Amino acid sequence: MRGVEYKKLSRIEGPVVITSRCRDVSYNEMVNVYDKYGNKKLGRVLDLSDDWAAIQIFGNSAGLSADDSRVEFLERPMELRVGPGLLGRVFNGLGEPLDGFGNIFSSQYRDINGLPINPYARTYPKDFIQTGISSIDGMNTLIRGQKLPIFSGNGLPHNRLAAQIVRQAKLLKSSEQFVIVFCAMGVKNDVARFFLDDFEHAGVLSNVVVFLSLADSPSLERLIAPRAALTAAEYLAYEKDMHVLVVMTDMTNYCESLREVSSIRGEVPSRKGYPGYLYSDLASLYERAGKIKDSSGSITQIPILSMPNDDISHPIPDLSGYITEGQIVLERELFQRGIYPPVAGLPSLSRLMKDGIGPDMTREDHKDVSSQLFAAYAKVKQIRNLASIIGEEELSAGDKQYLKFGEKFEQVFLTQGEYENRDIGATLDLGWKVLGELPKEELLRVNEKFIEKYMN
Repeated sequence: MRGVEYKKLSRIEGPVVITSRCRDVSYNEMVNVYDKYGNKKLGRVLDLSDDWAAIQIFGNSAGLSADDSRVEFLERPMELRVGPGLLGRVFNGLGEPLDGFGNIFSSQYRDINGLPINPYARTYPKDFIQTGISSIDGMNTLIRGQKLPIFSGNGLPHNRLAAQIVRQAKLLKSSEQFVIVFCAMGVKNDVARFFLDDFEHAGVLSNVVVFLSLADSPSLERLIAPRAALTAAEYLAYEKDMHVLVVMTDMTNYCESLREVSSIRGEVPSRKGYPGYLYSDLASLYERAGKIKDSSGSITQIPILSMPNDDISHPIPDLSGYITEGQIVLERELFQRGIYPPVAGLPSLSRLMKDGIGPDMTREDHKDVSSQLFAAYAKVKQIRNLASIIGEEELSAGDKQYLKFGEKFEQVFLTQGEYENRDIGATLDLGWKVLGELPKEELLRVNEKFIEKYMN
């Protein structure tokens, strides 16, 4: 800490205080602001000029006055205390304990902004993760070290799906289990309680690190929370060689806070009022997933974002799609028909899937089955649109067979219980079962030897 205190504030504007700038102040530097009674409020340098520094308080500025306050610049960025004791703990968005057990026993601190990873040090993700969910394992496979977001909408069961992935995810070729880092940003208390109760009932709470920045928390804390969570994940993965699954919800709330802070700083807005650096800011979070040479640990990310008005072209899902390696899209129409999980068959994809499936990884027929299911379901969508115009009775016999396939695909392959854990063999067998609704001459994407071997 500095040996000099800076007394008085130039002005106070809501959660932002302005003070005369001292030399060598850095952007994002941590600050203590004291009121006249010595009560401390933590803040962060938000903006700088030659003559002043703008500091955003974590919370509100109640009790501060311009004449009686003093400022202490801490000469360091925000840091998180790390150690093996992280597991099983619940923290707020700043990394402060919420579970009543005090700080973990460790003297190690890490900068929450992380350290840049040399691209040459990264290894290509290839290990198949079995989630036990057919629509993901069979058609949108999750790979260890991948970042695969869930694009959802208000009222859709993305939280239930994420909790199911956390309960069931495992490496197919290894008995090692994942440790979970869960980060909630701007969510309501009942959502946070749902996840905590689910982790406890599933018996995985001791392997979970939880960061909660709820809806009533300050906006700035929501920007800190995912960085603190990813710092904990990097420590567990790269220093303790663990497989870490990071679930972050809701990235839309994070982006709203980013827009709010950008407005406070007076920055020129871009699309829909979000700052022009939204892409690079999201990339600074998403790119902290992956695998690194000389470390057996890994970070796999599942960010959850709720698309405003179910609009997949909205800036948040649009930019996320460019940065991440695919997306799992939840469809409202499927949900309204009682299908769980309502994973949309066509907009969903995993760009790393091809490298994690096949012989010695899942099963030899996986690629062919997935490709045929996609192709057949795409034709089902076309025929349903045609039927809505000319009527189903006017369709050809072949088209009616595709409609039967579509119904069976949705009711048998996509639909499964919230606590139903299917291994990849069962998922592919179900794929063959629904493909049995089509004539063999329509199965143009499947090798004939697989048809003979797997189709009953």
